[in-house]
Order: sequence, then C-alpha cells, then structure tokens
Amino acid sequence: MKFSVNPSILFLGTPEFSIPALDALIAGKYDLVGAVTNPDEPVGRKRILTSPPVKLLAQKHSIPVFQPEKLKRELWDRQIPAADLLVVAAYGKIIPKSILEIPKYGTLNIHPSLLPRWRGASPIQSAILAGDADTGVTIMQVDERMDHGPVVAQQIIPIGNRKVTYSRLHDELAEIGAKLLLETIPGYISGAITPTPQDDAKAIYCAVLAKDDGRIDWNKSAEEIERMVRAFDLWPGAWTTWSVPDSRSYRIHIDEADLIRDHNPAGTPGLVWSNVDPPSSRPVGTSEGLFSLKENKKALLVQTGKGSIEIRRATLEGKKSLTGAELLHGYPRLVGAIFT
Repeated sequence: MKFSVNPSILFLGTPEFSIPALDALIAGKYDLVGAVTNPDEPVGRKRILTSPPVKLLAQKHSIPVFQPEKLKRELWDRQIPAADLLVVAAYGKIIPKSILEIPKYGTLNIHPSLLPRWRGASPIQSAILAGDADTGVTIMQVDERMDHGPVVAQQIIPIGNRKVTYSRLHDELAEIGAKLLLETIPGYISGAITPTPQDDAKAIYCAVLAKDDGRIDWNKSAEEIERMVRAFDLWPGAWTTWSVPDSRSYRIHIDEADLIRDHNPAGTPGLVWSNVDPPSSRPVGTSEGLFSLKENKKALLVQTGKGSIEIRRATLEGKKSLTGAELLHGYPRLVGAIFT
C-alpha cells in the first residue's frame, strides 16, 4: 500500500533488538525525523563510554539523534521534532501519557511475545523458561500502562521441541518484528486495521532479570534447568558454585547443557558424576539415558531433583570455556562434589 502523504516517524529504541526495525524503516524510505535512544554509557572493565546501537545506525544514515536522560513533556517539546507516528522497539524507558498523546497516529511498539502473555522486560527468556510451544511478535498501540495497549498485529512463531537459546530467538524475533512492522504501518495509518483490546484476564507478567536469577536450584528438574541454561545464555547466565575442600568456592557458568532422560542416581541434587564413574548404587544408564550420549564419550553429569543433565560446556570463573570432558580431565575432583 502506498501513502498519499508519507507519515513522519520518530523512532525510539536502544539495543541490538531495535536495529532490524530501524533498518526496515530506513529501507522503506519513511520520513524519519529522528531517533530517540538512551544516553551513552560506560561499558566493560575499562568503563569506556559507548554509544547505543541505535545511535550508531542513525548517525550512519544522517538521522538526527536525541538522548534525553528523562522524558518530560516540556523538554520533549523543546528538543524533539514533531512526528505523525512514534515507533518503539526496546527503547528502555517508560513513555509518559503526555508524550504518547502528541503524534497524530499514536505510538506503535514491537513486543517479542504473544501479548497479553509475557508483558514486561524479559518475554523471550520467560517463554523459553516456561517451555512454551509457541512465541511470537506483537505490534501494539502504546498506552500509559506496561504492554497493555490494543493489539494491531501478531505473528506466531512455533518453538516446539527446538532447543533454541535466548540469543538465537532474540535475533529471530527482532527480524520478524521488523518485517511485521512494515507490513502493518500502511493498514494501521489508513484505518484498514482495527486494533483489538487485550484480554487483561489472560495477562502474564515477567520481571527485569537480576544476576541472582541465574543461580541454579538443583532441586528443580533436569528439564527446567536445561531450559534455564538456554534462556539465560547471555544474561544473567545459568551458574552454580563448587566448594573445593580445604580451598575455596568457585562460580561455574553453565554454557551448554543437555538432558539425560530417565536416569536419577541416588543421592543429593547437585551431585557431580560421570558416565565412566557413576554413583555405585545405580546402573550406568538406560537406552534412553546415558547410552544416548554421543559415541558414549566421557561426560560431566549433575543430578537434579528429577533426572540428570550433561554439562556440555562450562566456564570456571576466571578461566576459558571448556567442554565437559575437558573439565573432568583438568579438575578430577569435580566428580563426587555437590554443586550449590
């Protein structure tokens, strides 16, 4: 659909998730009057002041960039250009009602879940943690309440039995969201699309993640812990502690894990063992369990509240990432330890 008048658009976004949407609007030759993004922040051990990805892309295409510390109507009116439509993709700040009321066509947001399921800051991680069969992208009108506004468009993405990680699903949903946005804007502007109010009774919320959310509770099932490893692959990471007798405690980041089905050796959840040195009270495995390990190679295994997981790759704090077999070779005292 072509516009008789090309609507002016002000884009609001900050991290990598925002990039495909801004790229799509640029490629679609929309009248982009500016990009609003978070201020530059110090990054890394050396605290180097770093610009957000949206700023770098906007500058590359000579789009004016605005980085307000706070969103206040009086400052907005003085500093930010007027636009017919606001488009938001992972901006990172709550937009006050006084600003949402400015544009003629309101504000559209790209949200990586099937709203009203997983309103909030961590929808992609939450979908993986919950074992959802489907996720998706929602284009919604923004109102003053978090992820509450009417749905303009949705696209369902099957997860099924895919062992998808957060980082992979994040990139996939960002690209799909950008494509859906371009398909949606013409019909939304023309009035051909009627936004649908969300059913608040079906709303499920997710919170901002903290570092401690990544600590593994080994009383949970192997299935839950394996999902946790995939959901937290970038932040905050799935981690545990190993207390070495007469030494110190180490934090271990689980980078990659797999399920060992139908095998639950006697002992404490968190018990570390291997397929070549299993707990003496249990058999080595079952046809669906340890015998399914690739080529029956030596594997690093941990008992959970139900079943066990194979640690395929992990990082001991201050060290490089190693495979399970390399960890067993380099740290033989792991076998028999209890992760906490």
